[in-house]
Amino acid sequence: MSGKDKVKIGEKMLSVRISRFNPADQSAPEIKEYKVKVHEGARVLDVLKAVRDTVDPTLLFRHCCGAGQCGSCALKVNGEPRLACMTEAADAMLLEPLDLPVIRDLVTDIGKYLKEMPYLVPACEECAAAGTGSGVPSCSFAMPSKEETAEMKPLRDCIECLCCVSVCPAVKVTDFAGPTYMRQEMRLALDPRDCDKDRIKGITEKGLFNCTTCQACVLACPKSIKIPGKAIEKLRILANREGLTLPRHKEVAEFVKTTGRSVQPLPDRKGLIESIDEVLEPYGDVKGEVGFFTGCLYDLRMQSTALDAIEVLRRNGIRIITPKEQVCCGSPLIRTGQTEIVPELMKKNIDCFVKRGIKTVMTVCAGCGSTLKNDYDTPFEVKDINEILTGIDIEKPEKIGLKIAYHDPCHLLRGQGIREQPRKLLRLITDDFAEIPSECCGSGGGVKSGNPAEAEAIGKLRGEEIKESGCDIVATSCPFCEIHVQSVTDKPVKNINTLLVEGYRKKDAKNAKAE
Repeated sequence: MSGKDKVKIGEKMLSVRISRFNPADQSAPEIKEYKVKVHEGARVLDVLKAVRDTVDPTLLFRHCCGAGQCGSCALKVNGEPRLACMTEAADAMLLEPLDLPVIRDLVTDIGKYLKEMPYLVPACEECAAAGTGSGVPSCSFAMPSKEETAEMKPLRDCIECLCCVSVCPAVKVTDFAGPTYMRQEMRLALDPRDCDKDRIKGITEKGLFNCTTCQACVLACPKSIKIPGKAIEKLRILANREGLTLPRHKEVAEFVKTTGRSVQPLPDRKGLIESIDEVLEPYGDVKGEVGFFTGCLYDLRMQSTALDAIEVLRRNGIRIITPKEQVCCGSPLIRTGQTEIVPELMKKNIDCFVKRGIKTVMTVCAGCGSTLKNDYDTPFEVKDINEILTGIDIEKPEKIGLKIAYHDPCHLLRGQGIREQPRKLLRLITDDFAEIPSECCGSGGGVKSGNPAEAEAIGKLRGEEIKESGCDIVATSCPFCEIHVQSVTDKPVKNINTLLVEGYRKKDAKNAKAE
């Protein structure tokens, strides 16, 4: 180490890889490696300044406040959106621009999105006249109530860094205005001083129903603003009140109202709940007990996958209780803003498990699980089947000898925080596990039914990632993902429980042959 590079106490040398790109004279970004000296506890922004000041003065990046309040220094750190000023630097980290049009190096073109940001419309002449000396409240003079202010407050935390826009699957394939825009629209819709009478109609035209509610924006947001739940789903409720709900979504809601389910049964077979006993005992000693919330698809369309789940549970000592009177969880209605009968659905579902004294309700559908955990207030614990199986010492299956890629369902990964459990189960089945990016497949939030072309476009991106993985099989843990991903790949797409059953059958056949 030369004298000028000697590290003093409280300092350290870091190696950093940075994306360099000038669209004016380069066809693709180039990753360059730099070594710089920074102080202990340095942030990513400190590293960027050190590179610019001591190694390469041509490096271009944005920064302003240095305190996580302006959003200007947003970039990707090891593939994840972060604020450079708030993220601790690590050796060998990779720094890239957000997934937005690049001006140069780490600077992206955010002007397009900020220029279109909606604003509060002041009082119109009609409202101003009504509020002048008449004693009639108007949008000119009204002030937000305490309740309205409390609702607006989390939406006002946005620093317009556009991390959410950079990860939005809808933005990649449609003209969707994006999560930041929708967040601001909801903040204005809550404000009684706003006088834009066509706001909700305009929001619908800007792609309100293009959001898949994948919650990638929540994970990316440095302020943890829950845009799907706090803004988009609330705006869809307002759109529904104005008769702007998509036709297909209305059909689904009407079907739930009349049948209690969101899908029609197949004409040639019974529903799962109708065809199994309410109580199914395990094959051996009882190690646990769950109430089985089946969900509409597993009950009426994908019974074989549900039966695989039952087989795995019974083989591993779990008693299963499946109440006959359970109905749709309400997720298709909540996601599309049609919430009138949701309280009734919730009450029916809670009551049917409570009256049987069930302490743990198990879901196999990621969407149902996320809804029961996040939208319900239950007196019992709700667990996904992956949590149940990894919480006990399950029987080891025979490995199937194929390369498996796992597709993370959005409502499992981001909706329930379940990531490692499915991977743990899959590693019991294969020694050749392929990681692929945790991206939305396009089937959620009512998009597959309401905007099928968008769902197909997002799905094609997923299909390309699956192809690049070189896998033999795609595993997942959501019926909607299973159906949609299968439509964009020629690889078999199977539920984790189906693969476990295949492993058990292979093991049983091997043991029978040995005898």
